[in-house]
Amino acid sequence: MEHCFCFSTTMTILPATKHYLPILTSRSCTSGSTRRNCNRAAFIEVSAFSYQNFIDFALNETKLHTNLSPSPLQDKYRSLKAFDGKTQLQMLSFQAPKIRLLRSLNIDAGETMQVLDFAAFPTPQYDLPIFCANFFSSSSMNIVVLDLNPLHDVISHMDYREKYYQSLMPLGSMYAELLPWGGKITSESLRFFSPIVLWTKFTSSSYHHNVLYSAFMDYYKAWLQLMQQADEDVDASRINCNCEAQHKYLIWRVEKDPGQQILKKLIGEANAKDLLKNFLFNGIDELGSKTFLDYFPEYQCADGTINDKRSIIGKSFESRPWNDSEGMSVRIQKIWPTNP
Repeated sequence: MEHCFCFSTTMTILPATKHYLPILTSRSCTSGSTRRNCNRAAFIEVSAFSYQNFIDFALNETKLHTNLSPSPLQDKYRSLKAFDGKTQLQMLSFQAPKIRLLRSLNIDAGETMQVLDFAAFPTPQYDLPIFCANFFSSSSMNIVVLDLNPLHDVISHMDYREKYYQSLMPLGSMYAELLPWGGKITSESLRFFSPIVLWTKFTSSSYHHNVLYSAFMDYYKAWLQLMQQADEDVDASRINCNCEAQHKYLIWRVEKDPGQQILKKLIGEANAKDLLKNFLFNGIDELGSKTFLDYFPEYQCADGTINDKRSIIGKSFESRPWNDSEGMSVRIQKIWPTNP
């Protein structure tokens, strides 16, 4: 007699977050028809997943902390339909006194694919980290990056690391256990990650999606609290430094963001480039004048063009490269001993 195992859910609470999460328990199904029904029920439960509630939570929570108003980008970037005639791309953009741009891209391809790209960029008068949530989900696999991307290097700027991340290390450590490190990643990308980054891969399930939602809520609330407490910088040199740091981040993302391949497939190369530069990572023309090769000369080819490779150094770090108690990393420092 053939057996399969389905999952029913009971509720538990993450102690540090007070968010309810389902714990999966197995039960045996013996008949063929019951097995098919079990598989179908599990599939529907996962395939019905959507990132819209993530966006709704973030916007509602932001309004509790600041005066949110529509960004001028909202007039042009609202929605797009992919070449397949089915996949929808929905965009929202806002601004606030301390937020230069808060924007989201939600790609809904039904059971095939769900994508969320949500970010909050501070105004240059604040050296706040950049809130970053990049989530890809299919019916079987999820790829996740959730972080408060540091505006300034956390290896050489210990004061910056202590200012924004020291108090958040317990939060990062807790979710790092629930959402384990996703394996090797391009070494260059780690320069833009903080010690509390969640880089993970997991199979689709209601449990995993609820853990991710809990992490998203806690990380975003932490970022909003940092924003609310942040003092405006009036020193022109430090403001210029913030501008250049954010400009460098934006240029890297436009040129090397892995999500651009999905966008090109869905809406074509021209539309993808426009969406990347002028919406998702808007600010390149306003915050600085340096080029990609000014910041990353190691990518220059012999003919002066930019190397298409996402990584020059290669992939590394099969496990978290940070000490989770203090956010220190000797391994990263060995790769970039003089990281600016």
